[in-house]
Amino acid sequence: MKGWYESAGARLAYRDTGAGQPVVFLHPTPLDGEYWRPLIEDLAGLRAIVPDFRGHGGSELGRKLPVGGFARVPNAPVLTMSQLAADVLSLLDHLQIPEAVFAGCSIGGYVLLELWRQAPHRVSGLAFVCSKPQPDAEVNLDKRVAMIAAARAGGGEAIFDGMAQTLIGATAHARRPEIVAELRAHMTLTPEALVAVQAGLAARPDSVQTVVTINAPILAIAGGEDPGVTQAEMEAFHAAPGGCEFHLMPDAGHFAAYEQSHKMAALLAEWLRQSEG
Repeated sequence: MKGWYESAGARLAYRDTGAGQPVVFLHPTPLDGEYWRPLIEDLAGLRAIVPDFRGHGGSELGRKLPVGGFARVPNAPVLTMSQLAADVLSLLDHLQIPEAVFAGCSIGGYVLLELWRQAPHRVSGLAFVCSKPQPDAEVNLDKRVAMIAAARAGGGEAIFDGMAQTLIGATAHARRPEIVAELRAHMTLTPEALVAVQAGLAARPDSVQTVVTINAPILAIAGGEDPGVTQAEMEAFHAAPGGCEFHLMPDAGHFAAYEQSHKMAALLAEWLRQSEG
């Protein structure tokens, strides 16, 4: 079922399929919720709730984003992790779900950390895919400044073309070349949304100390071919007092859950089963 709900003045889209344990899947940027479709098709016995983040897919960006949160581009609107987490909590309220398991890839994982800060009582488990608790390093901040400038100059399509090529692992490129076009088709942010997302990523907080407060079970899955998030960075989730089950997928890039959906679905299903037990 596809539906819509309102959050802070924006009309946001989501999909709600299956029955059983509710699991909320948060996609990476600049993709939309379709990123999770192949993995969800391999899962049974759960209720999969997949929102499109504001500005992505079928969701509006909204009209009143704050400005000034990214000091290097002080006039950029900022789509904060706090706002994205609040949107997810609004969806839970809309669906009358008091508590759920959450899975997030990349920016989706950053939102998971913010969800824990805002509403830990609504979180029964957290699965992080190609995501990390550390903030941007200087080189990443420089890249975001350049990306914002390029987006404002009309270079959004070229940015997405580059992401589709570089963020997918070499193994997926070789085994299934059509994956590039499949994922590129779901990169549809407007220039304004692209700017706001990049500013929000740059301004996200350091969450390393948040990890040491997480007493819910964690699943952490790193991609060995991920150019943006390393295994070493994701090892930080071992500090969580609720425990962390860690896996490295050596032949996966940044979009690991789409590149190797069957393998990741099996890992997630087993973790969910053990967590319930």
